[in-house]
Amino acid sequence: MTGPQGDAPDAGARPDGHARHRLDEVIHAPVRFSIVAALAGVDDAEFATIRDAVEVSDSTLSKQVAVLEKAGYVKVRKGYVGKRPRTWLALSREGRRAYGSHLEALRAIAGG
Repeated sequence: MTGPQGDAPDAGARPDGHARHRLDEVIHAPVRFSIVAALAGVDDAEFATIRDAVEVSDSTLSKQVAVLEKAGYVKVRKGYVGKRPRTWLALSREGRRAYGSHLEALRAIAGG
């Protein structure tokens, strides 16, 4: 892409630059993006529900949730249903904000 005189584009033309610079690297990974997208539509969800929705193994989901939790995007709550241990996942307020911003950047890149 070139500027009006055929030279390099003017970096100052858009103060915020290309929308790809607004992508969230934590969320952008396909499995993490899928996890966050699945959680965006609910208050919380059981680990197994997200595992099945995203179609990954327990260990893969666990590793990716740990990355999201460390970033402050996902809250993990453990408890019991009867005598069976359960884990619930939920997007934090920061996670919802980051997901919304990431979607806006993707839409800007796609031209919509």
